This record gives sequence, structure tokens and C-alpha cells, in this order.
Amino acid sequence: MPENERRPEYQYIQYEQLEEGRVVRILLDRPDTRNAQNRGLLVELDDAFGRAEEDDQVRVVILGGTGPLFSSGHDMGSAQAIEDRTTHPTSTINGATREGAEARMLQEWHYYFQNTLRWRNLRKITIAQVQGTVFAAGLMLMWACDLIVAAENVLFADVVGTRLGMCGVEYFGHPWEFGPRKAKELMLTGDAIDVAEAHRLGIVSKVFPTHQLDEQT
Repeated sequence: MPENERRPEYQYIQYEQLEEGRVVRILLDRPDTRNAQNRGLLVELDDAFGRAEEDDQVRVVILGGTGPLFSSGHDMGSAQAIEDRTTHPTSTINGATREGAEARMLQEWHYYFQNTLRWRNLRKITIAQVQGTVFAAGLMLMWACDLIVAAENVLFADVVGTRLGMCGVEYFGHPWEFGPRKAKELMLTGDAIDVAEAHRLGIVSKVFPTHQLDEQT
């Protein structure tokens, strides 16, 4: 079936085919929430990654975001996120019918942790294209990719630990990405690191002027 006949009408992301189909750019597209991750966005993102993976034309997948931030992390309470909990098609599967905290844990295991592992192991080259401040669960999306390129205005931070007293991400990559000492520093203080330090640490491969990020990526 032709691609344009079976491709869904995405509500929360954009799917762009570039370089005669050899490159796909997937853009998180909830700029009003700074691309916070609600259920609908995660389901669409998994569909888009799967579509790019199964397309033999595609060699590289770029993951970016519209607006000033790549992703502000989990959506903790927007109207869309609240509605998703009861009306989204996934609200009755993958552990959703369990009682109490078990339902929440199973759903987060599936839609955050397992999704991140699946995207990390995608059988295509993946590049995260990030701008603005990348918070908490936004780090997970970025870390799932093979390479990370960043605008010169990027900051990386995970403030959940200092604000809520808990680990705020399901895919805990901090010690491997930042190094153990830097991970402890960031999580215990809530501090951020800028893109220059991230590049020095080897987290970021390339740094581009913000207005050139799309083109240079």
C-alpha cells in the first residue's frame, strides 16, 4: 500500500521525508506544552519510529521538536494528558485495567521504559536534534538516539530529584551519559550543564548556531 494511504494523521508529531526518502525527520509538535510527553505523543512517536524502520529507503532518522524546547519531559497535567488517561485507545491495555499503583507502574514501564529501549535499538542511524532546555524525560528521548547534535542555546537538566525527592525518569541513563560523578552532582543539586560542557563530556557530537540547527543536522 502506498505510504500516503497508510500513514496516520498525526496529532502530536510531524513526519518529514527528506533527501529523496533517505532521511526521515520526526518532530515532536506540542510547542504550547514545550513538547511535554503525553500518551498520544508517545504512541504516535513509536508508530513513526516503526514506520521509518520498516521503510528500506530510509537510512537515517532525525528526532527533533518544534518551538523553543526539544522536550520539557513528562506531561504532568495538561488537559490533553488528563483526557488521555481515560479516553485514549491505550487507556484499557498494557496494564491499564490493574488496580491502584500497579496500573500506573505497568503503563509507565510500557510507554516510557520499553519505548525508549525499542527506539535505542532501532535498526537505523538515529540523530537527536535538540534546542532549548532539555528536561528529565526529554533526556530519555535524546539518549535513545545514536548521535546528539545541539543548538548553541541548549541546557541539560533533571530537577525532579531535588523537587520531588525521587528518580523522575523510567530509563535511568544518567551515569552512563554524564558519568557517575557528574550524574550525582546534577541530580543532587538540580544544576544544569550547558552545551559546551556537554560537548566536552562527549554527550553532544556537534554544536550549531540555533538558527541553523535544522539545516546543519
